[in-house]
Amino acid sequence: MSAPRLRSLGIDPATGKEAYAVTRPGGRLEALADVHALESAAVLLAVVGAVLDAGNASDAELAAFVSPLYMALGECVGLIVDEADCR
Repeated sequence: MSAPRLRSLGIDPATGKEAYAVTRPGGRLEALADVHALESAAVLLAVVGAVLDAGNASDAELAAFVSPLYMALGECVGLIVDEADCR
C-alpha cells in the first residue's frame, strides 16, 4: 500500500487558494481528491483537445500546457497505482 500523500482538494471559494490534505487509503479526503483529480484532468483534456483541433496555436501556447498535462497525468497514474495496490 502507498504512503499517505499531500493531495489537492480544489480551490477554496472563500479564499481563492488551493486546499490540500494528507489523504489515507479509503478515506473521505482521498475520495474528494480523486474526484478533483479526475475532473481536472477531464477539463484539461477538453481544453487541450479544442486548442489542438483549432490548429493555430503557437509553440509557446502549446508549451504552456506541458506542465499542467504532466501534473494531471501524474495524478491519474497515481490513482491507478493506488487502486492496483488495494487489490
